[in-house]
Amino acid sequence: MLTLFHSPNSRSTRIVALLKELDALDRVRIEIVTIPRRDGSGGRDPRNPHPDGKVPLLVEDGVQIWESSAIVQHLADLFPEAGLAIPVGHKLRGAYLSWLAWYAGVVEPVFVLETTGLKHPVLDATFRGRAEMEARLTQALSESPYLLGERFTAADLLLHSPYAWFGKPGVPVIEAWVDRCADRPGAAYAARFDAEAVKA
Repeated sequence: MLTLFHSPNSRSTRIVALLKELDALDRVRIEIVTIPRRDGSGGRDPRNPHPDGKVPLLVEDGVQIWESSAIVQHLADLFPEAGLAIPVGHKLRGAYLSWLAWYAGVVEPVFVLETTGLKHPVLDATFRGRAEMEARLTQALSESPYLLGERFTAADLLLHSPYAWFGKPGVPVIEAWVDRCADRPGAAYAARFDAEAVKA
């Protein structure tokens, strides 16, 4: 049994989108929980077993899987018929895993540091800056419509997601990619799902 602990309009929204893309909504129970919000609203939900009270959290047969990149990889591998994962043995598997890891190790820290206004040479050397991050994306997307070629994968779903919160970058090739990803059925479904959950 799979359970996703989700809070509307949060990092777990992209996991709801992924479930739609995987055609797995009928195989995963979505538990709506509250989380502390940056504006001071919300709060930790005692129903949420995440050690830090955050989302997303996926629980499979009692085993907790946390961090978006791990959840995205696990679900895409668990439902291979959707074709969103690059399978083990494929020549692009390593690049696919690299993009997923790069999200957690570079992309999210860069956005968070930029939002907080923190600047330090050690931070820049460790995580790179927004310009370097977007130069890497531009290089990949100048050669193909998606990060790994002609095919939309779970890596695209994960890596484009921060732009929904932080706005488009003003880089045409990245903006076109963000639009392609945002036009997918998963993104539209997740937006409707969250809107209905907020009303409930």
